[in-house]
Amino acid sequence: MAVPDTPPNQMSFWEHLQELRVRIVRSLGIIVAAFALTYAFRFRIWTWVQKPFLESMARQTHKPISELQPWAFTDLSEPFFSLMRLSLWAAAFLAAPFLFYQLWAFIRPGLYERERRLVVPFVFITSAMFLGGAAFAYFQAFKFLGDILFQEAAQAGLRTNLHIDSYLDLFLYTLLITGVMFELPVLFYFLARFRIVTARWMLKYWRHATVIILIVSAFFTPGDVVVTTIFFTVILEALYFASVAVAWFAEPRAPRPDGTGSGGPGYP
Repeated sequence: MAVPDTPPNQMSFWEHLQELRVRIVRSLGIIVAAFALTYAFRFRIWTWVQKPFLESMARQTHKPISELQPWAFTDLSEPFFSLMRLSLWAAAFLAAPFLFYQLWAFIRPGLYERERRLVVPFVFITSAMFLGGAAFAYFQAFKFLGDILFQEAAQAGLRTNLHIDSYLDLFLYTLLITGVMFELPVLFYFLARFRIVTARWMLKYWRHATVIILIVSAFFTPGDVVVTTIFFTVILEALYFASVAVAWFAEPRAPRPDGTGSGGPGYP
């Protein structure tokens, strides 16, 4: 005979606020610790960050990377604060697994015992999806965007004179948005677990979802280039259909009439 799950803990509103405060303080603490490390290596990080753009620039101008000097500044404090901002974001990316664990720890009291055992898979999968999305942005998406956005300037013979702040805005924005996009299957997993959505419902309204995805892509993609919007729309559309499979797997199953195993989606 199966042992029943331990029901979710009943916490008051003030207990939830206290738990949230603890998780936020711990998250900030680990980010500060990671910042001390990333700031020490800020120049190496900056070399790594500018590499995709320099490679795109080299392809468009047919010049070796060693001859490219596209960066300039008009404010003496700009390089200092730009590299500090870069170090802070690098610390947040480095601390991502711990941050996802804090998120899990916050929602854990509201879950059943069998769901609380998913802590390791949750932290691993959410971290892997986010970092995987950021890696995809760095090695593929940003390469694509760099070629598209720089092509017109190169063909027009315009001289490159970029501010670090402007480049960091584009770089960090692209990595962050793509990393969050890759969390879509994780989001639909929990929506399906709590019976908010079902795989059948997602397939029924996939056309509506496509319109929403197109609007979101147009709003969040940098620049006014239609190609970039289409590029991110295709990525989100693929992630949506991957989320359909995840939702089908996550849906609670109703017990069979004989009381053993699971039947179709229904009751836990």
